[in-house]
Amino acid sequence: MSNVRDFGAVGNGVADDTMTVEHALSAGNGTLEFPRGEYKLTRTIRVDLAKHGRFALSGSGGTARLIMAGAGPVLSLLGGHEGSALPASFKPETWDRERMPTVSDVEIVGAHPEADGIHISGVMQPTLAGVLIREVRTAVYINRRARNVLVSHCHIYKCSGIGIHLDRLNLHQTIITGSHISYCRLGGIRIEKSEIRNLQITGNDIEYNNNQAHKVPDADDVATAEIYIDASEGSIREGTIVSNTIQATYNKNGANIRLIGQGPDQPHKVGLWIISGNLIGSQENNIHLSSARGVTISGNVIYSGHNRNLLIENSRNIAIGANCFDHNPDYEPNELCTGIRIVDSVDCTLTGVLIQDAQAGRHTVKNAPAVQHEALLELVRCRRMTLSGLQVLEGAPYGISLEDCHDTLITGSTVLDAREPKLMRAAIRWSGTSTGSQIGQCRLGNGSATALEVDPSVKVVDNRLDGA
Repeated sequence: MSNVRDFGAVGNGVADDTMTVEHALSAGNGTLEFPRGEYKLTRTIRVDLAKHGRFALSGSGGTARLIMAGAGPVLSLLGGHEGSALPASFKPETWDRERMPTVSDVEIVGAHPEADGIHISGVMQPTLAGVLIREVRTAVYINRRARNVLVSHCHIYKCSGIGIHLDRLNLHQTIITGSHISYCRLGGIRIEKSEIRNLQITGNDIEYNNNQAHKVPDADDVATAEIYIDASEGSIREGTIVSNTIQATYNKNGANIRLIGQGPDQPHKVGLWIISGNLIGSQENNIHLSSARGVTISGNVIYSGHNRNLLIENSRNIAIGANCFDHNPDYEPNELCTGIRIVDSVDCTLTGVLIQDAQAGRHTVKNAPAVQHEALLELVRCRRMTLSGLQVLEGAPYGISLEDCHDTLITGSTVLDAREPKLMRAAIRWSGTSTGSQIGQCRLGNGSATALEVDPSVKVVDNRLDGA
């Protein structure tokens, strides 16, 4: 290994070690070993893989710290792979010189307002493992083209920009796993203006990625998210968000998971996503889908959204399975009153969903903005929707509200209010025009007024309406 101390690096945090590290890179054997110490750098260490060959950087089990005292990334990994992941698309030199550059077991700290962490471009199989990056702008920035990226067991903390930013990128086969990503002002993981396929975000703790810890003036309402997938340009499909803890402090226009497509005429630009087995809570909208297609949301616990736990707009083919939308009585009297809202969407299903709201029927958290909703579950101008096996409890003023919804079926569901006095006016309100719709075989509790406020065009059959 090329020990940077052998090339003159001091590692005392004061001396500028940039030139000695560059010397170790150019004259060494393709590895950079940083023994315990603090290595001050004032410009980016550029690793042109075609020139330098196979590369690895090691920080001696995390005891080495790289301090970026200049603008730009500490490390830039540059490759020339222009093909896909198909074996036939590789040039021999990619395997000979450029595959799997690895950065492991090192700490990177920003000491300049424009310092960044690691930049990756045109690289096959870049691997980051056991890396701590903190107090930079963007911790990991990937652009242009990359394949088979692994980010594993890393710590990304308190960045003024984005934790992991995939930008203007053609990328397939990527895994972000087992990592902590927190307190990044402009988002935890953000993807935009890209062509992305086969992305797995699994087993991470992603939280508090907004302005609250940074306190930049007049920036609290910047639209951000713990995971922000923006396909308003490009397309981002075939991904999973599984087994993560995704939480936040509230900020206006914030979300925990946000998928944005190219508008109602092209909802397929972001889709074929699975959101499953996560704990998701405490943002304005915990999950926000806009112009998305082919998303499955199941097996999550979703709680304490300031506006909605789930907001879906202009989307289609969304399957919402057995999720728990809940509140915790231990948090009383500080509770949030929220639910699910689906607008201008088609061909969606909700099956086995449990929704129970705060007993107060309104926000009781200090300074929380007043929520404007008609029900725990709201559908507005939707078509061909199927709602089955729902448990909707303690809604206000309604349990389920539908407006101008057509070809919609509600079956086998329970909508009750056990509070006394009841805050739910009626279990289901169905207003506006409707064709081809039915409510059947449900248990519907009497609210303060009635059990059903339903337009006569909706067929009502075989329901238990007394709430007993």
